[in-house]
Amino acid sequence: MKTYRLNRLFHPVSKKCFDVAIDHGFFNEYAFLEGIEDIQAAVEAIVEAAPDAIQLTVGQAKYLQQIPGKQKPALVLRTDVANVYGKSLPTAAFSKMIALAALQAVRLDAACMCINLFSIPGAPEVTAQCIDNIIKLKLEADHYQMPLMIEPLVFQPNAEKGGYMVDGDIQKIIPLVRQAVELGADIIKADPCTNVQEYHKVVEVAGSVPILVRGGGKTNDEEIIQRTTELMQQGVSGIVYGRNIIQHHNPGGITKALMDIVHKVK
Repeated sequence: MKTYRLNRLFHPVSKKCFDVAIDHGFFNEYAFLEGIEDIQAAVEAIVEAAPDAIQLTVGQAKYLQQIPGKQKPALVLRTDVANVYGKSLPTAAFSKMIALAALQAVRLDAACMCINLFSIPGAPEVTAQCIDNIIKLKLEADHYQMPLMIEPLVFQPNAEKGGYMVDGDIQKIIPLVRQAVELGADIIKADPCTNVQEYHKVVEVAGSVPILVRGGGKTNDEEIIQRTTELMQQGVSGIVYGRNIIQHHNPGGITKALMDIVHKVK
């Protein structure tokens, strides 16, 4: 049955996926709310642009799933919440999973669940919590035949960069992606790397597990379009972009432009 749900997530012809992440309000950061203050309006605007999937939380999934019709994007359910995205790491950092996540995903008619695998300098306990979460969720995912998307995320040291900054070092990304595969991921949502032309190495280390690439930080249209084109040429199975969509002056327009790249670039 996982295949049945994956068929809703990936385009039937291109076999690729564009997932728009609108789950940022889960993480208790003021800056993350830009563009989604009115989340119902944000969801409706993205639905109109027709990506393959939209990533939402248990509290906000209703705004997608209450829309009538069978052609709306598939739901990717965010299953964990963390407090590690601020300008400085908290004294007690955590990553916690919602209760009975797979059952909630089934009840919400999700096509997939998403869970983090953090690598944060100075916070190994958070990595341990993530691994515990994944180990528990893997059994639920298999029981309910709900695809499991693991999100390996390598942070730069807060002391060096401040705030939530992705580390594009491919030698750090590759082993974390491989760990996600070893833990049982059905899909990987991975960091972009500094040199996009090396990204085929991430695809290779994931084997048969499809790689969807995160958007990373907010950037300009030219850069995100060029990077997406190069990533698709490197063999990835799609993208998961959040702030580059929801904080864009024309979220629907940039979604449609990126959809053309994801499903047409060879």
